Amino acid sequence: FGRGGRAAIPMSESKTYDGWEAFTINDAKNLQTPTKGFLCPMSANTYGIDFLAFTIRDHSTNKVIFKAKKPDKVPALPAGFDLDQLRLIEYKFPRSFVECKTIATSLIFRVGEQPVEDFVMVERHYFKGKLIKSWEFTVNFCMPNSTNTWEAMYDMPAMKKELVDEIVSNQYPSESDSLYFVKGKLVMHNKAKYTYFED
Repeated sequence: FGRGGRAAIPMSESKTYDGWEAFTINDAKNLQTPTKGFLCPMSANTYGIDFLAFTIRDHSTNKVIFKAKKPDKVPALPAGFDLDQLRLIEYKFPRSFVECKTIATSLIFRVGEQPVEDFVMVERHYFKGKLIKSWEFTVNFCMPNSTNTWEAMYDMPAMKKELVDEIVSNQYPSESDSLYFVKGKLVMHNKAKYTYFED
């Protein structure tokens, strides 16, 4: 399931992530351009947070735009597999998604043996390498070994037709950083890329 979460294999990471433990929620909210890579190792997820299913729908029509579910059995990964691929997802959305006024999302996730307090997601979206929209959501508490549903509403910023045309043309990159914190500490970082089509 591309939205991120635990890998179903032992995590042996050779990359370095200098200073990631000092990265704060305010730092995430101040990002103006996409990060060049991932800001923390996958092993930062010491709470066993595992994303199971994700749904996006148009709030006004209730039409489902995107739906994904983590498979019950995750296939074995080949030797030398880049674990960062597990936390990068590529979306393909219709033009009507860009024109939506309000998007509703539902994320089902489970947590491990520790309680999860003050679970915060900061999501930064960019077009042509510059910030165009940002959101922040909080779940106050998750019990140990629980499965939870995180419902969120995104009020989409009004965009002129010329900008929508430019985004849907796919001539320039559309991407996002999603950063997750528990009690103010960065525990997960996922990235996404977006392409669009006329519907």
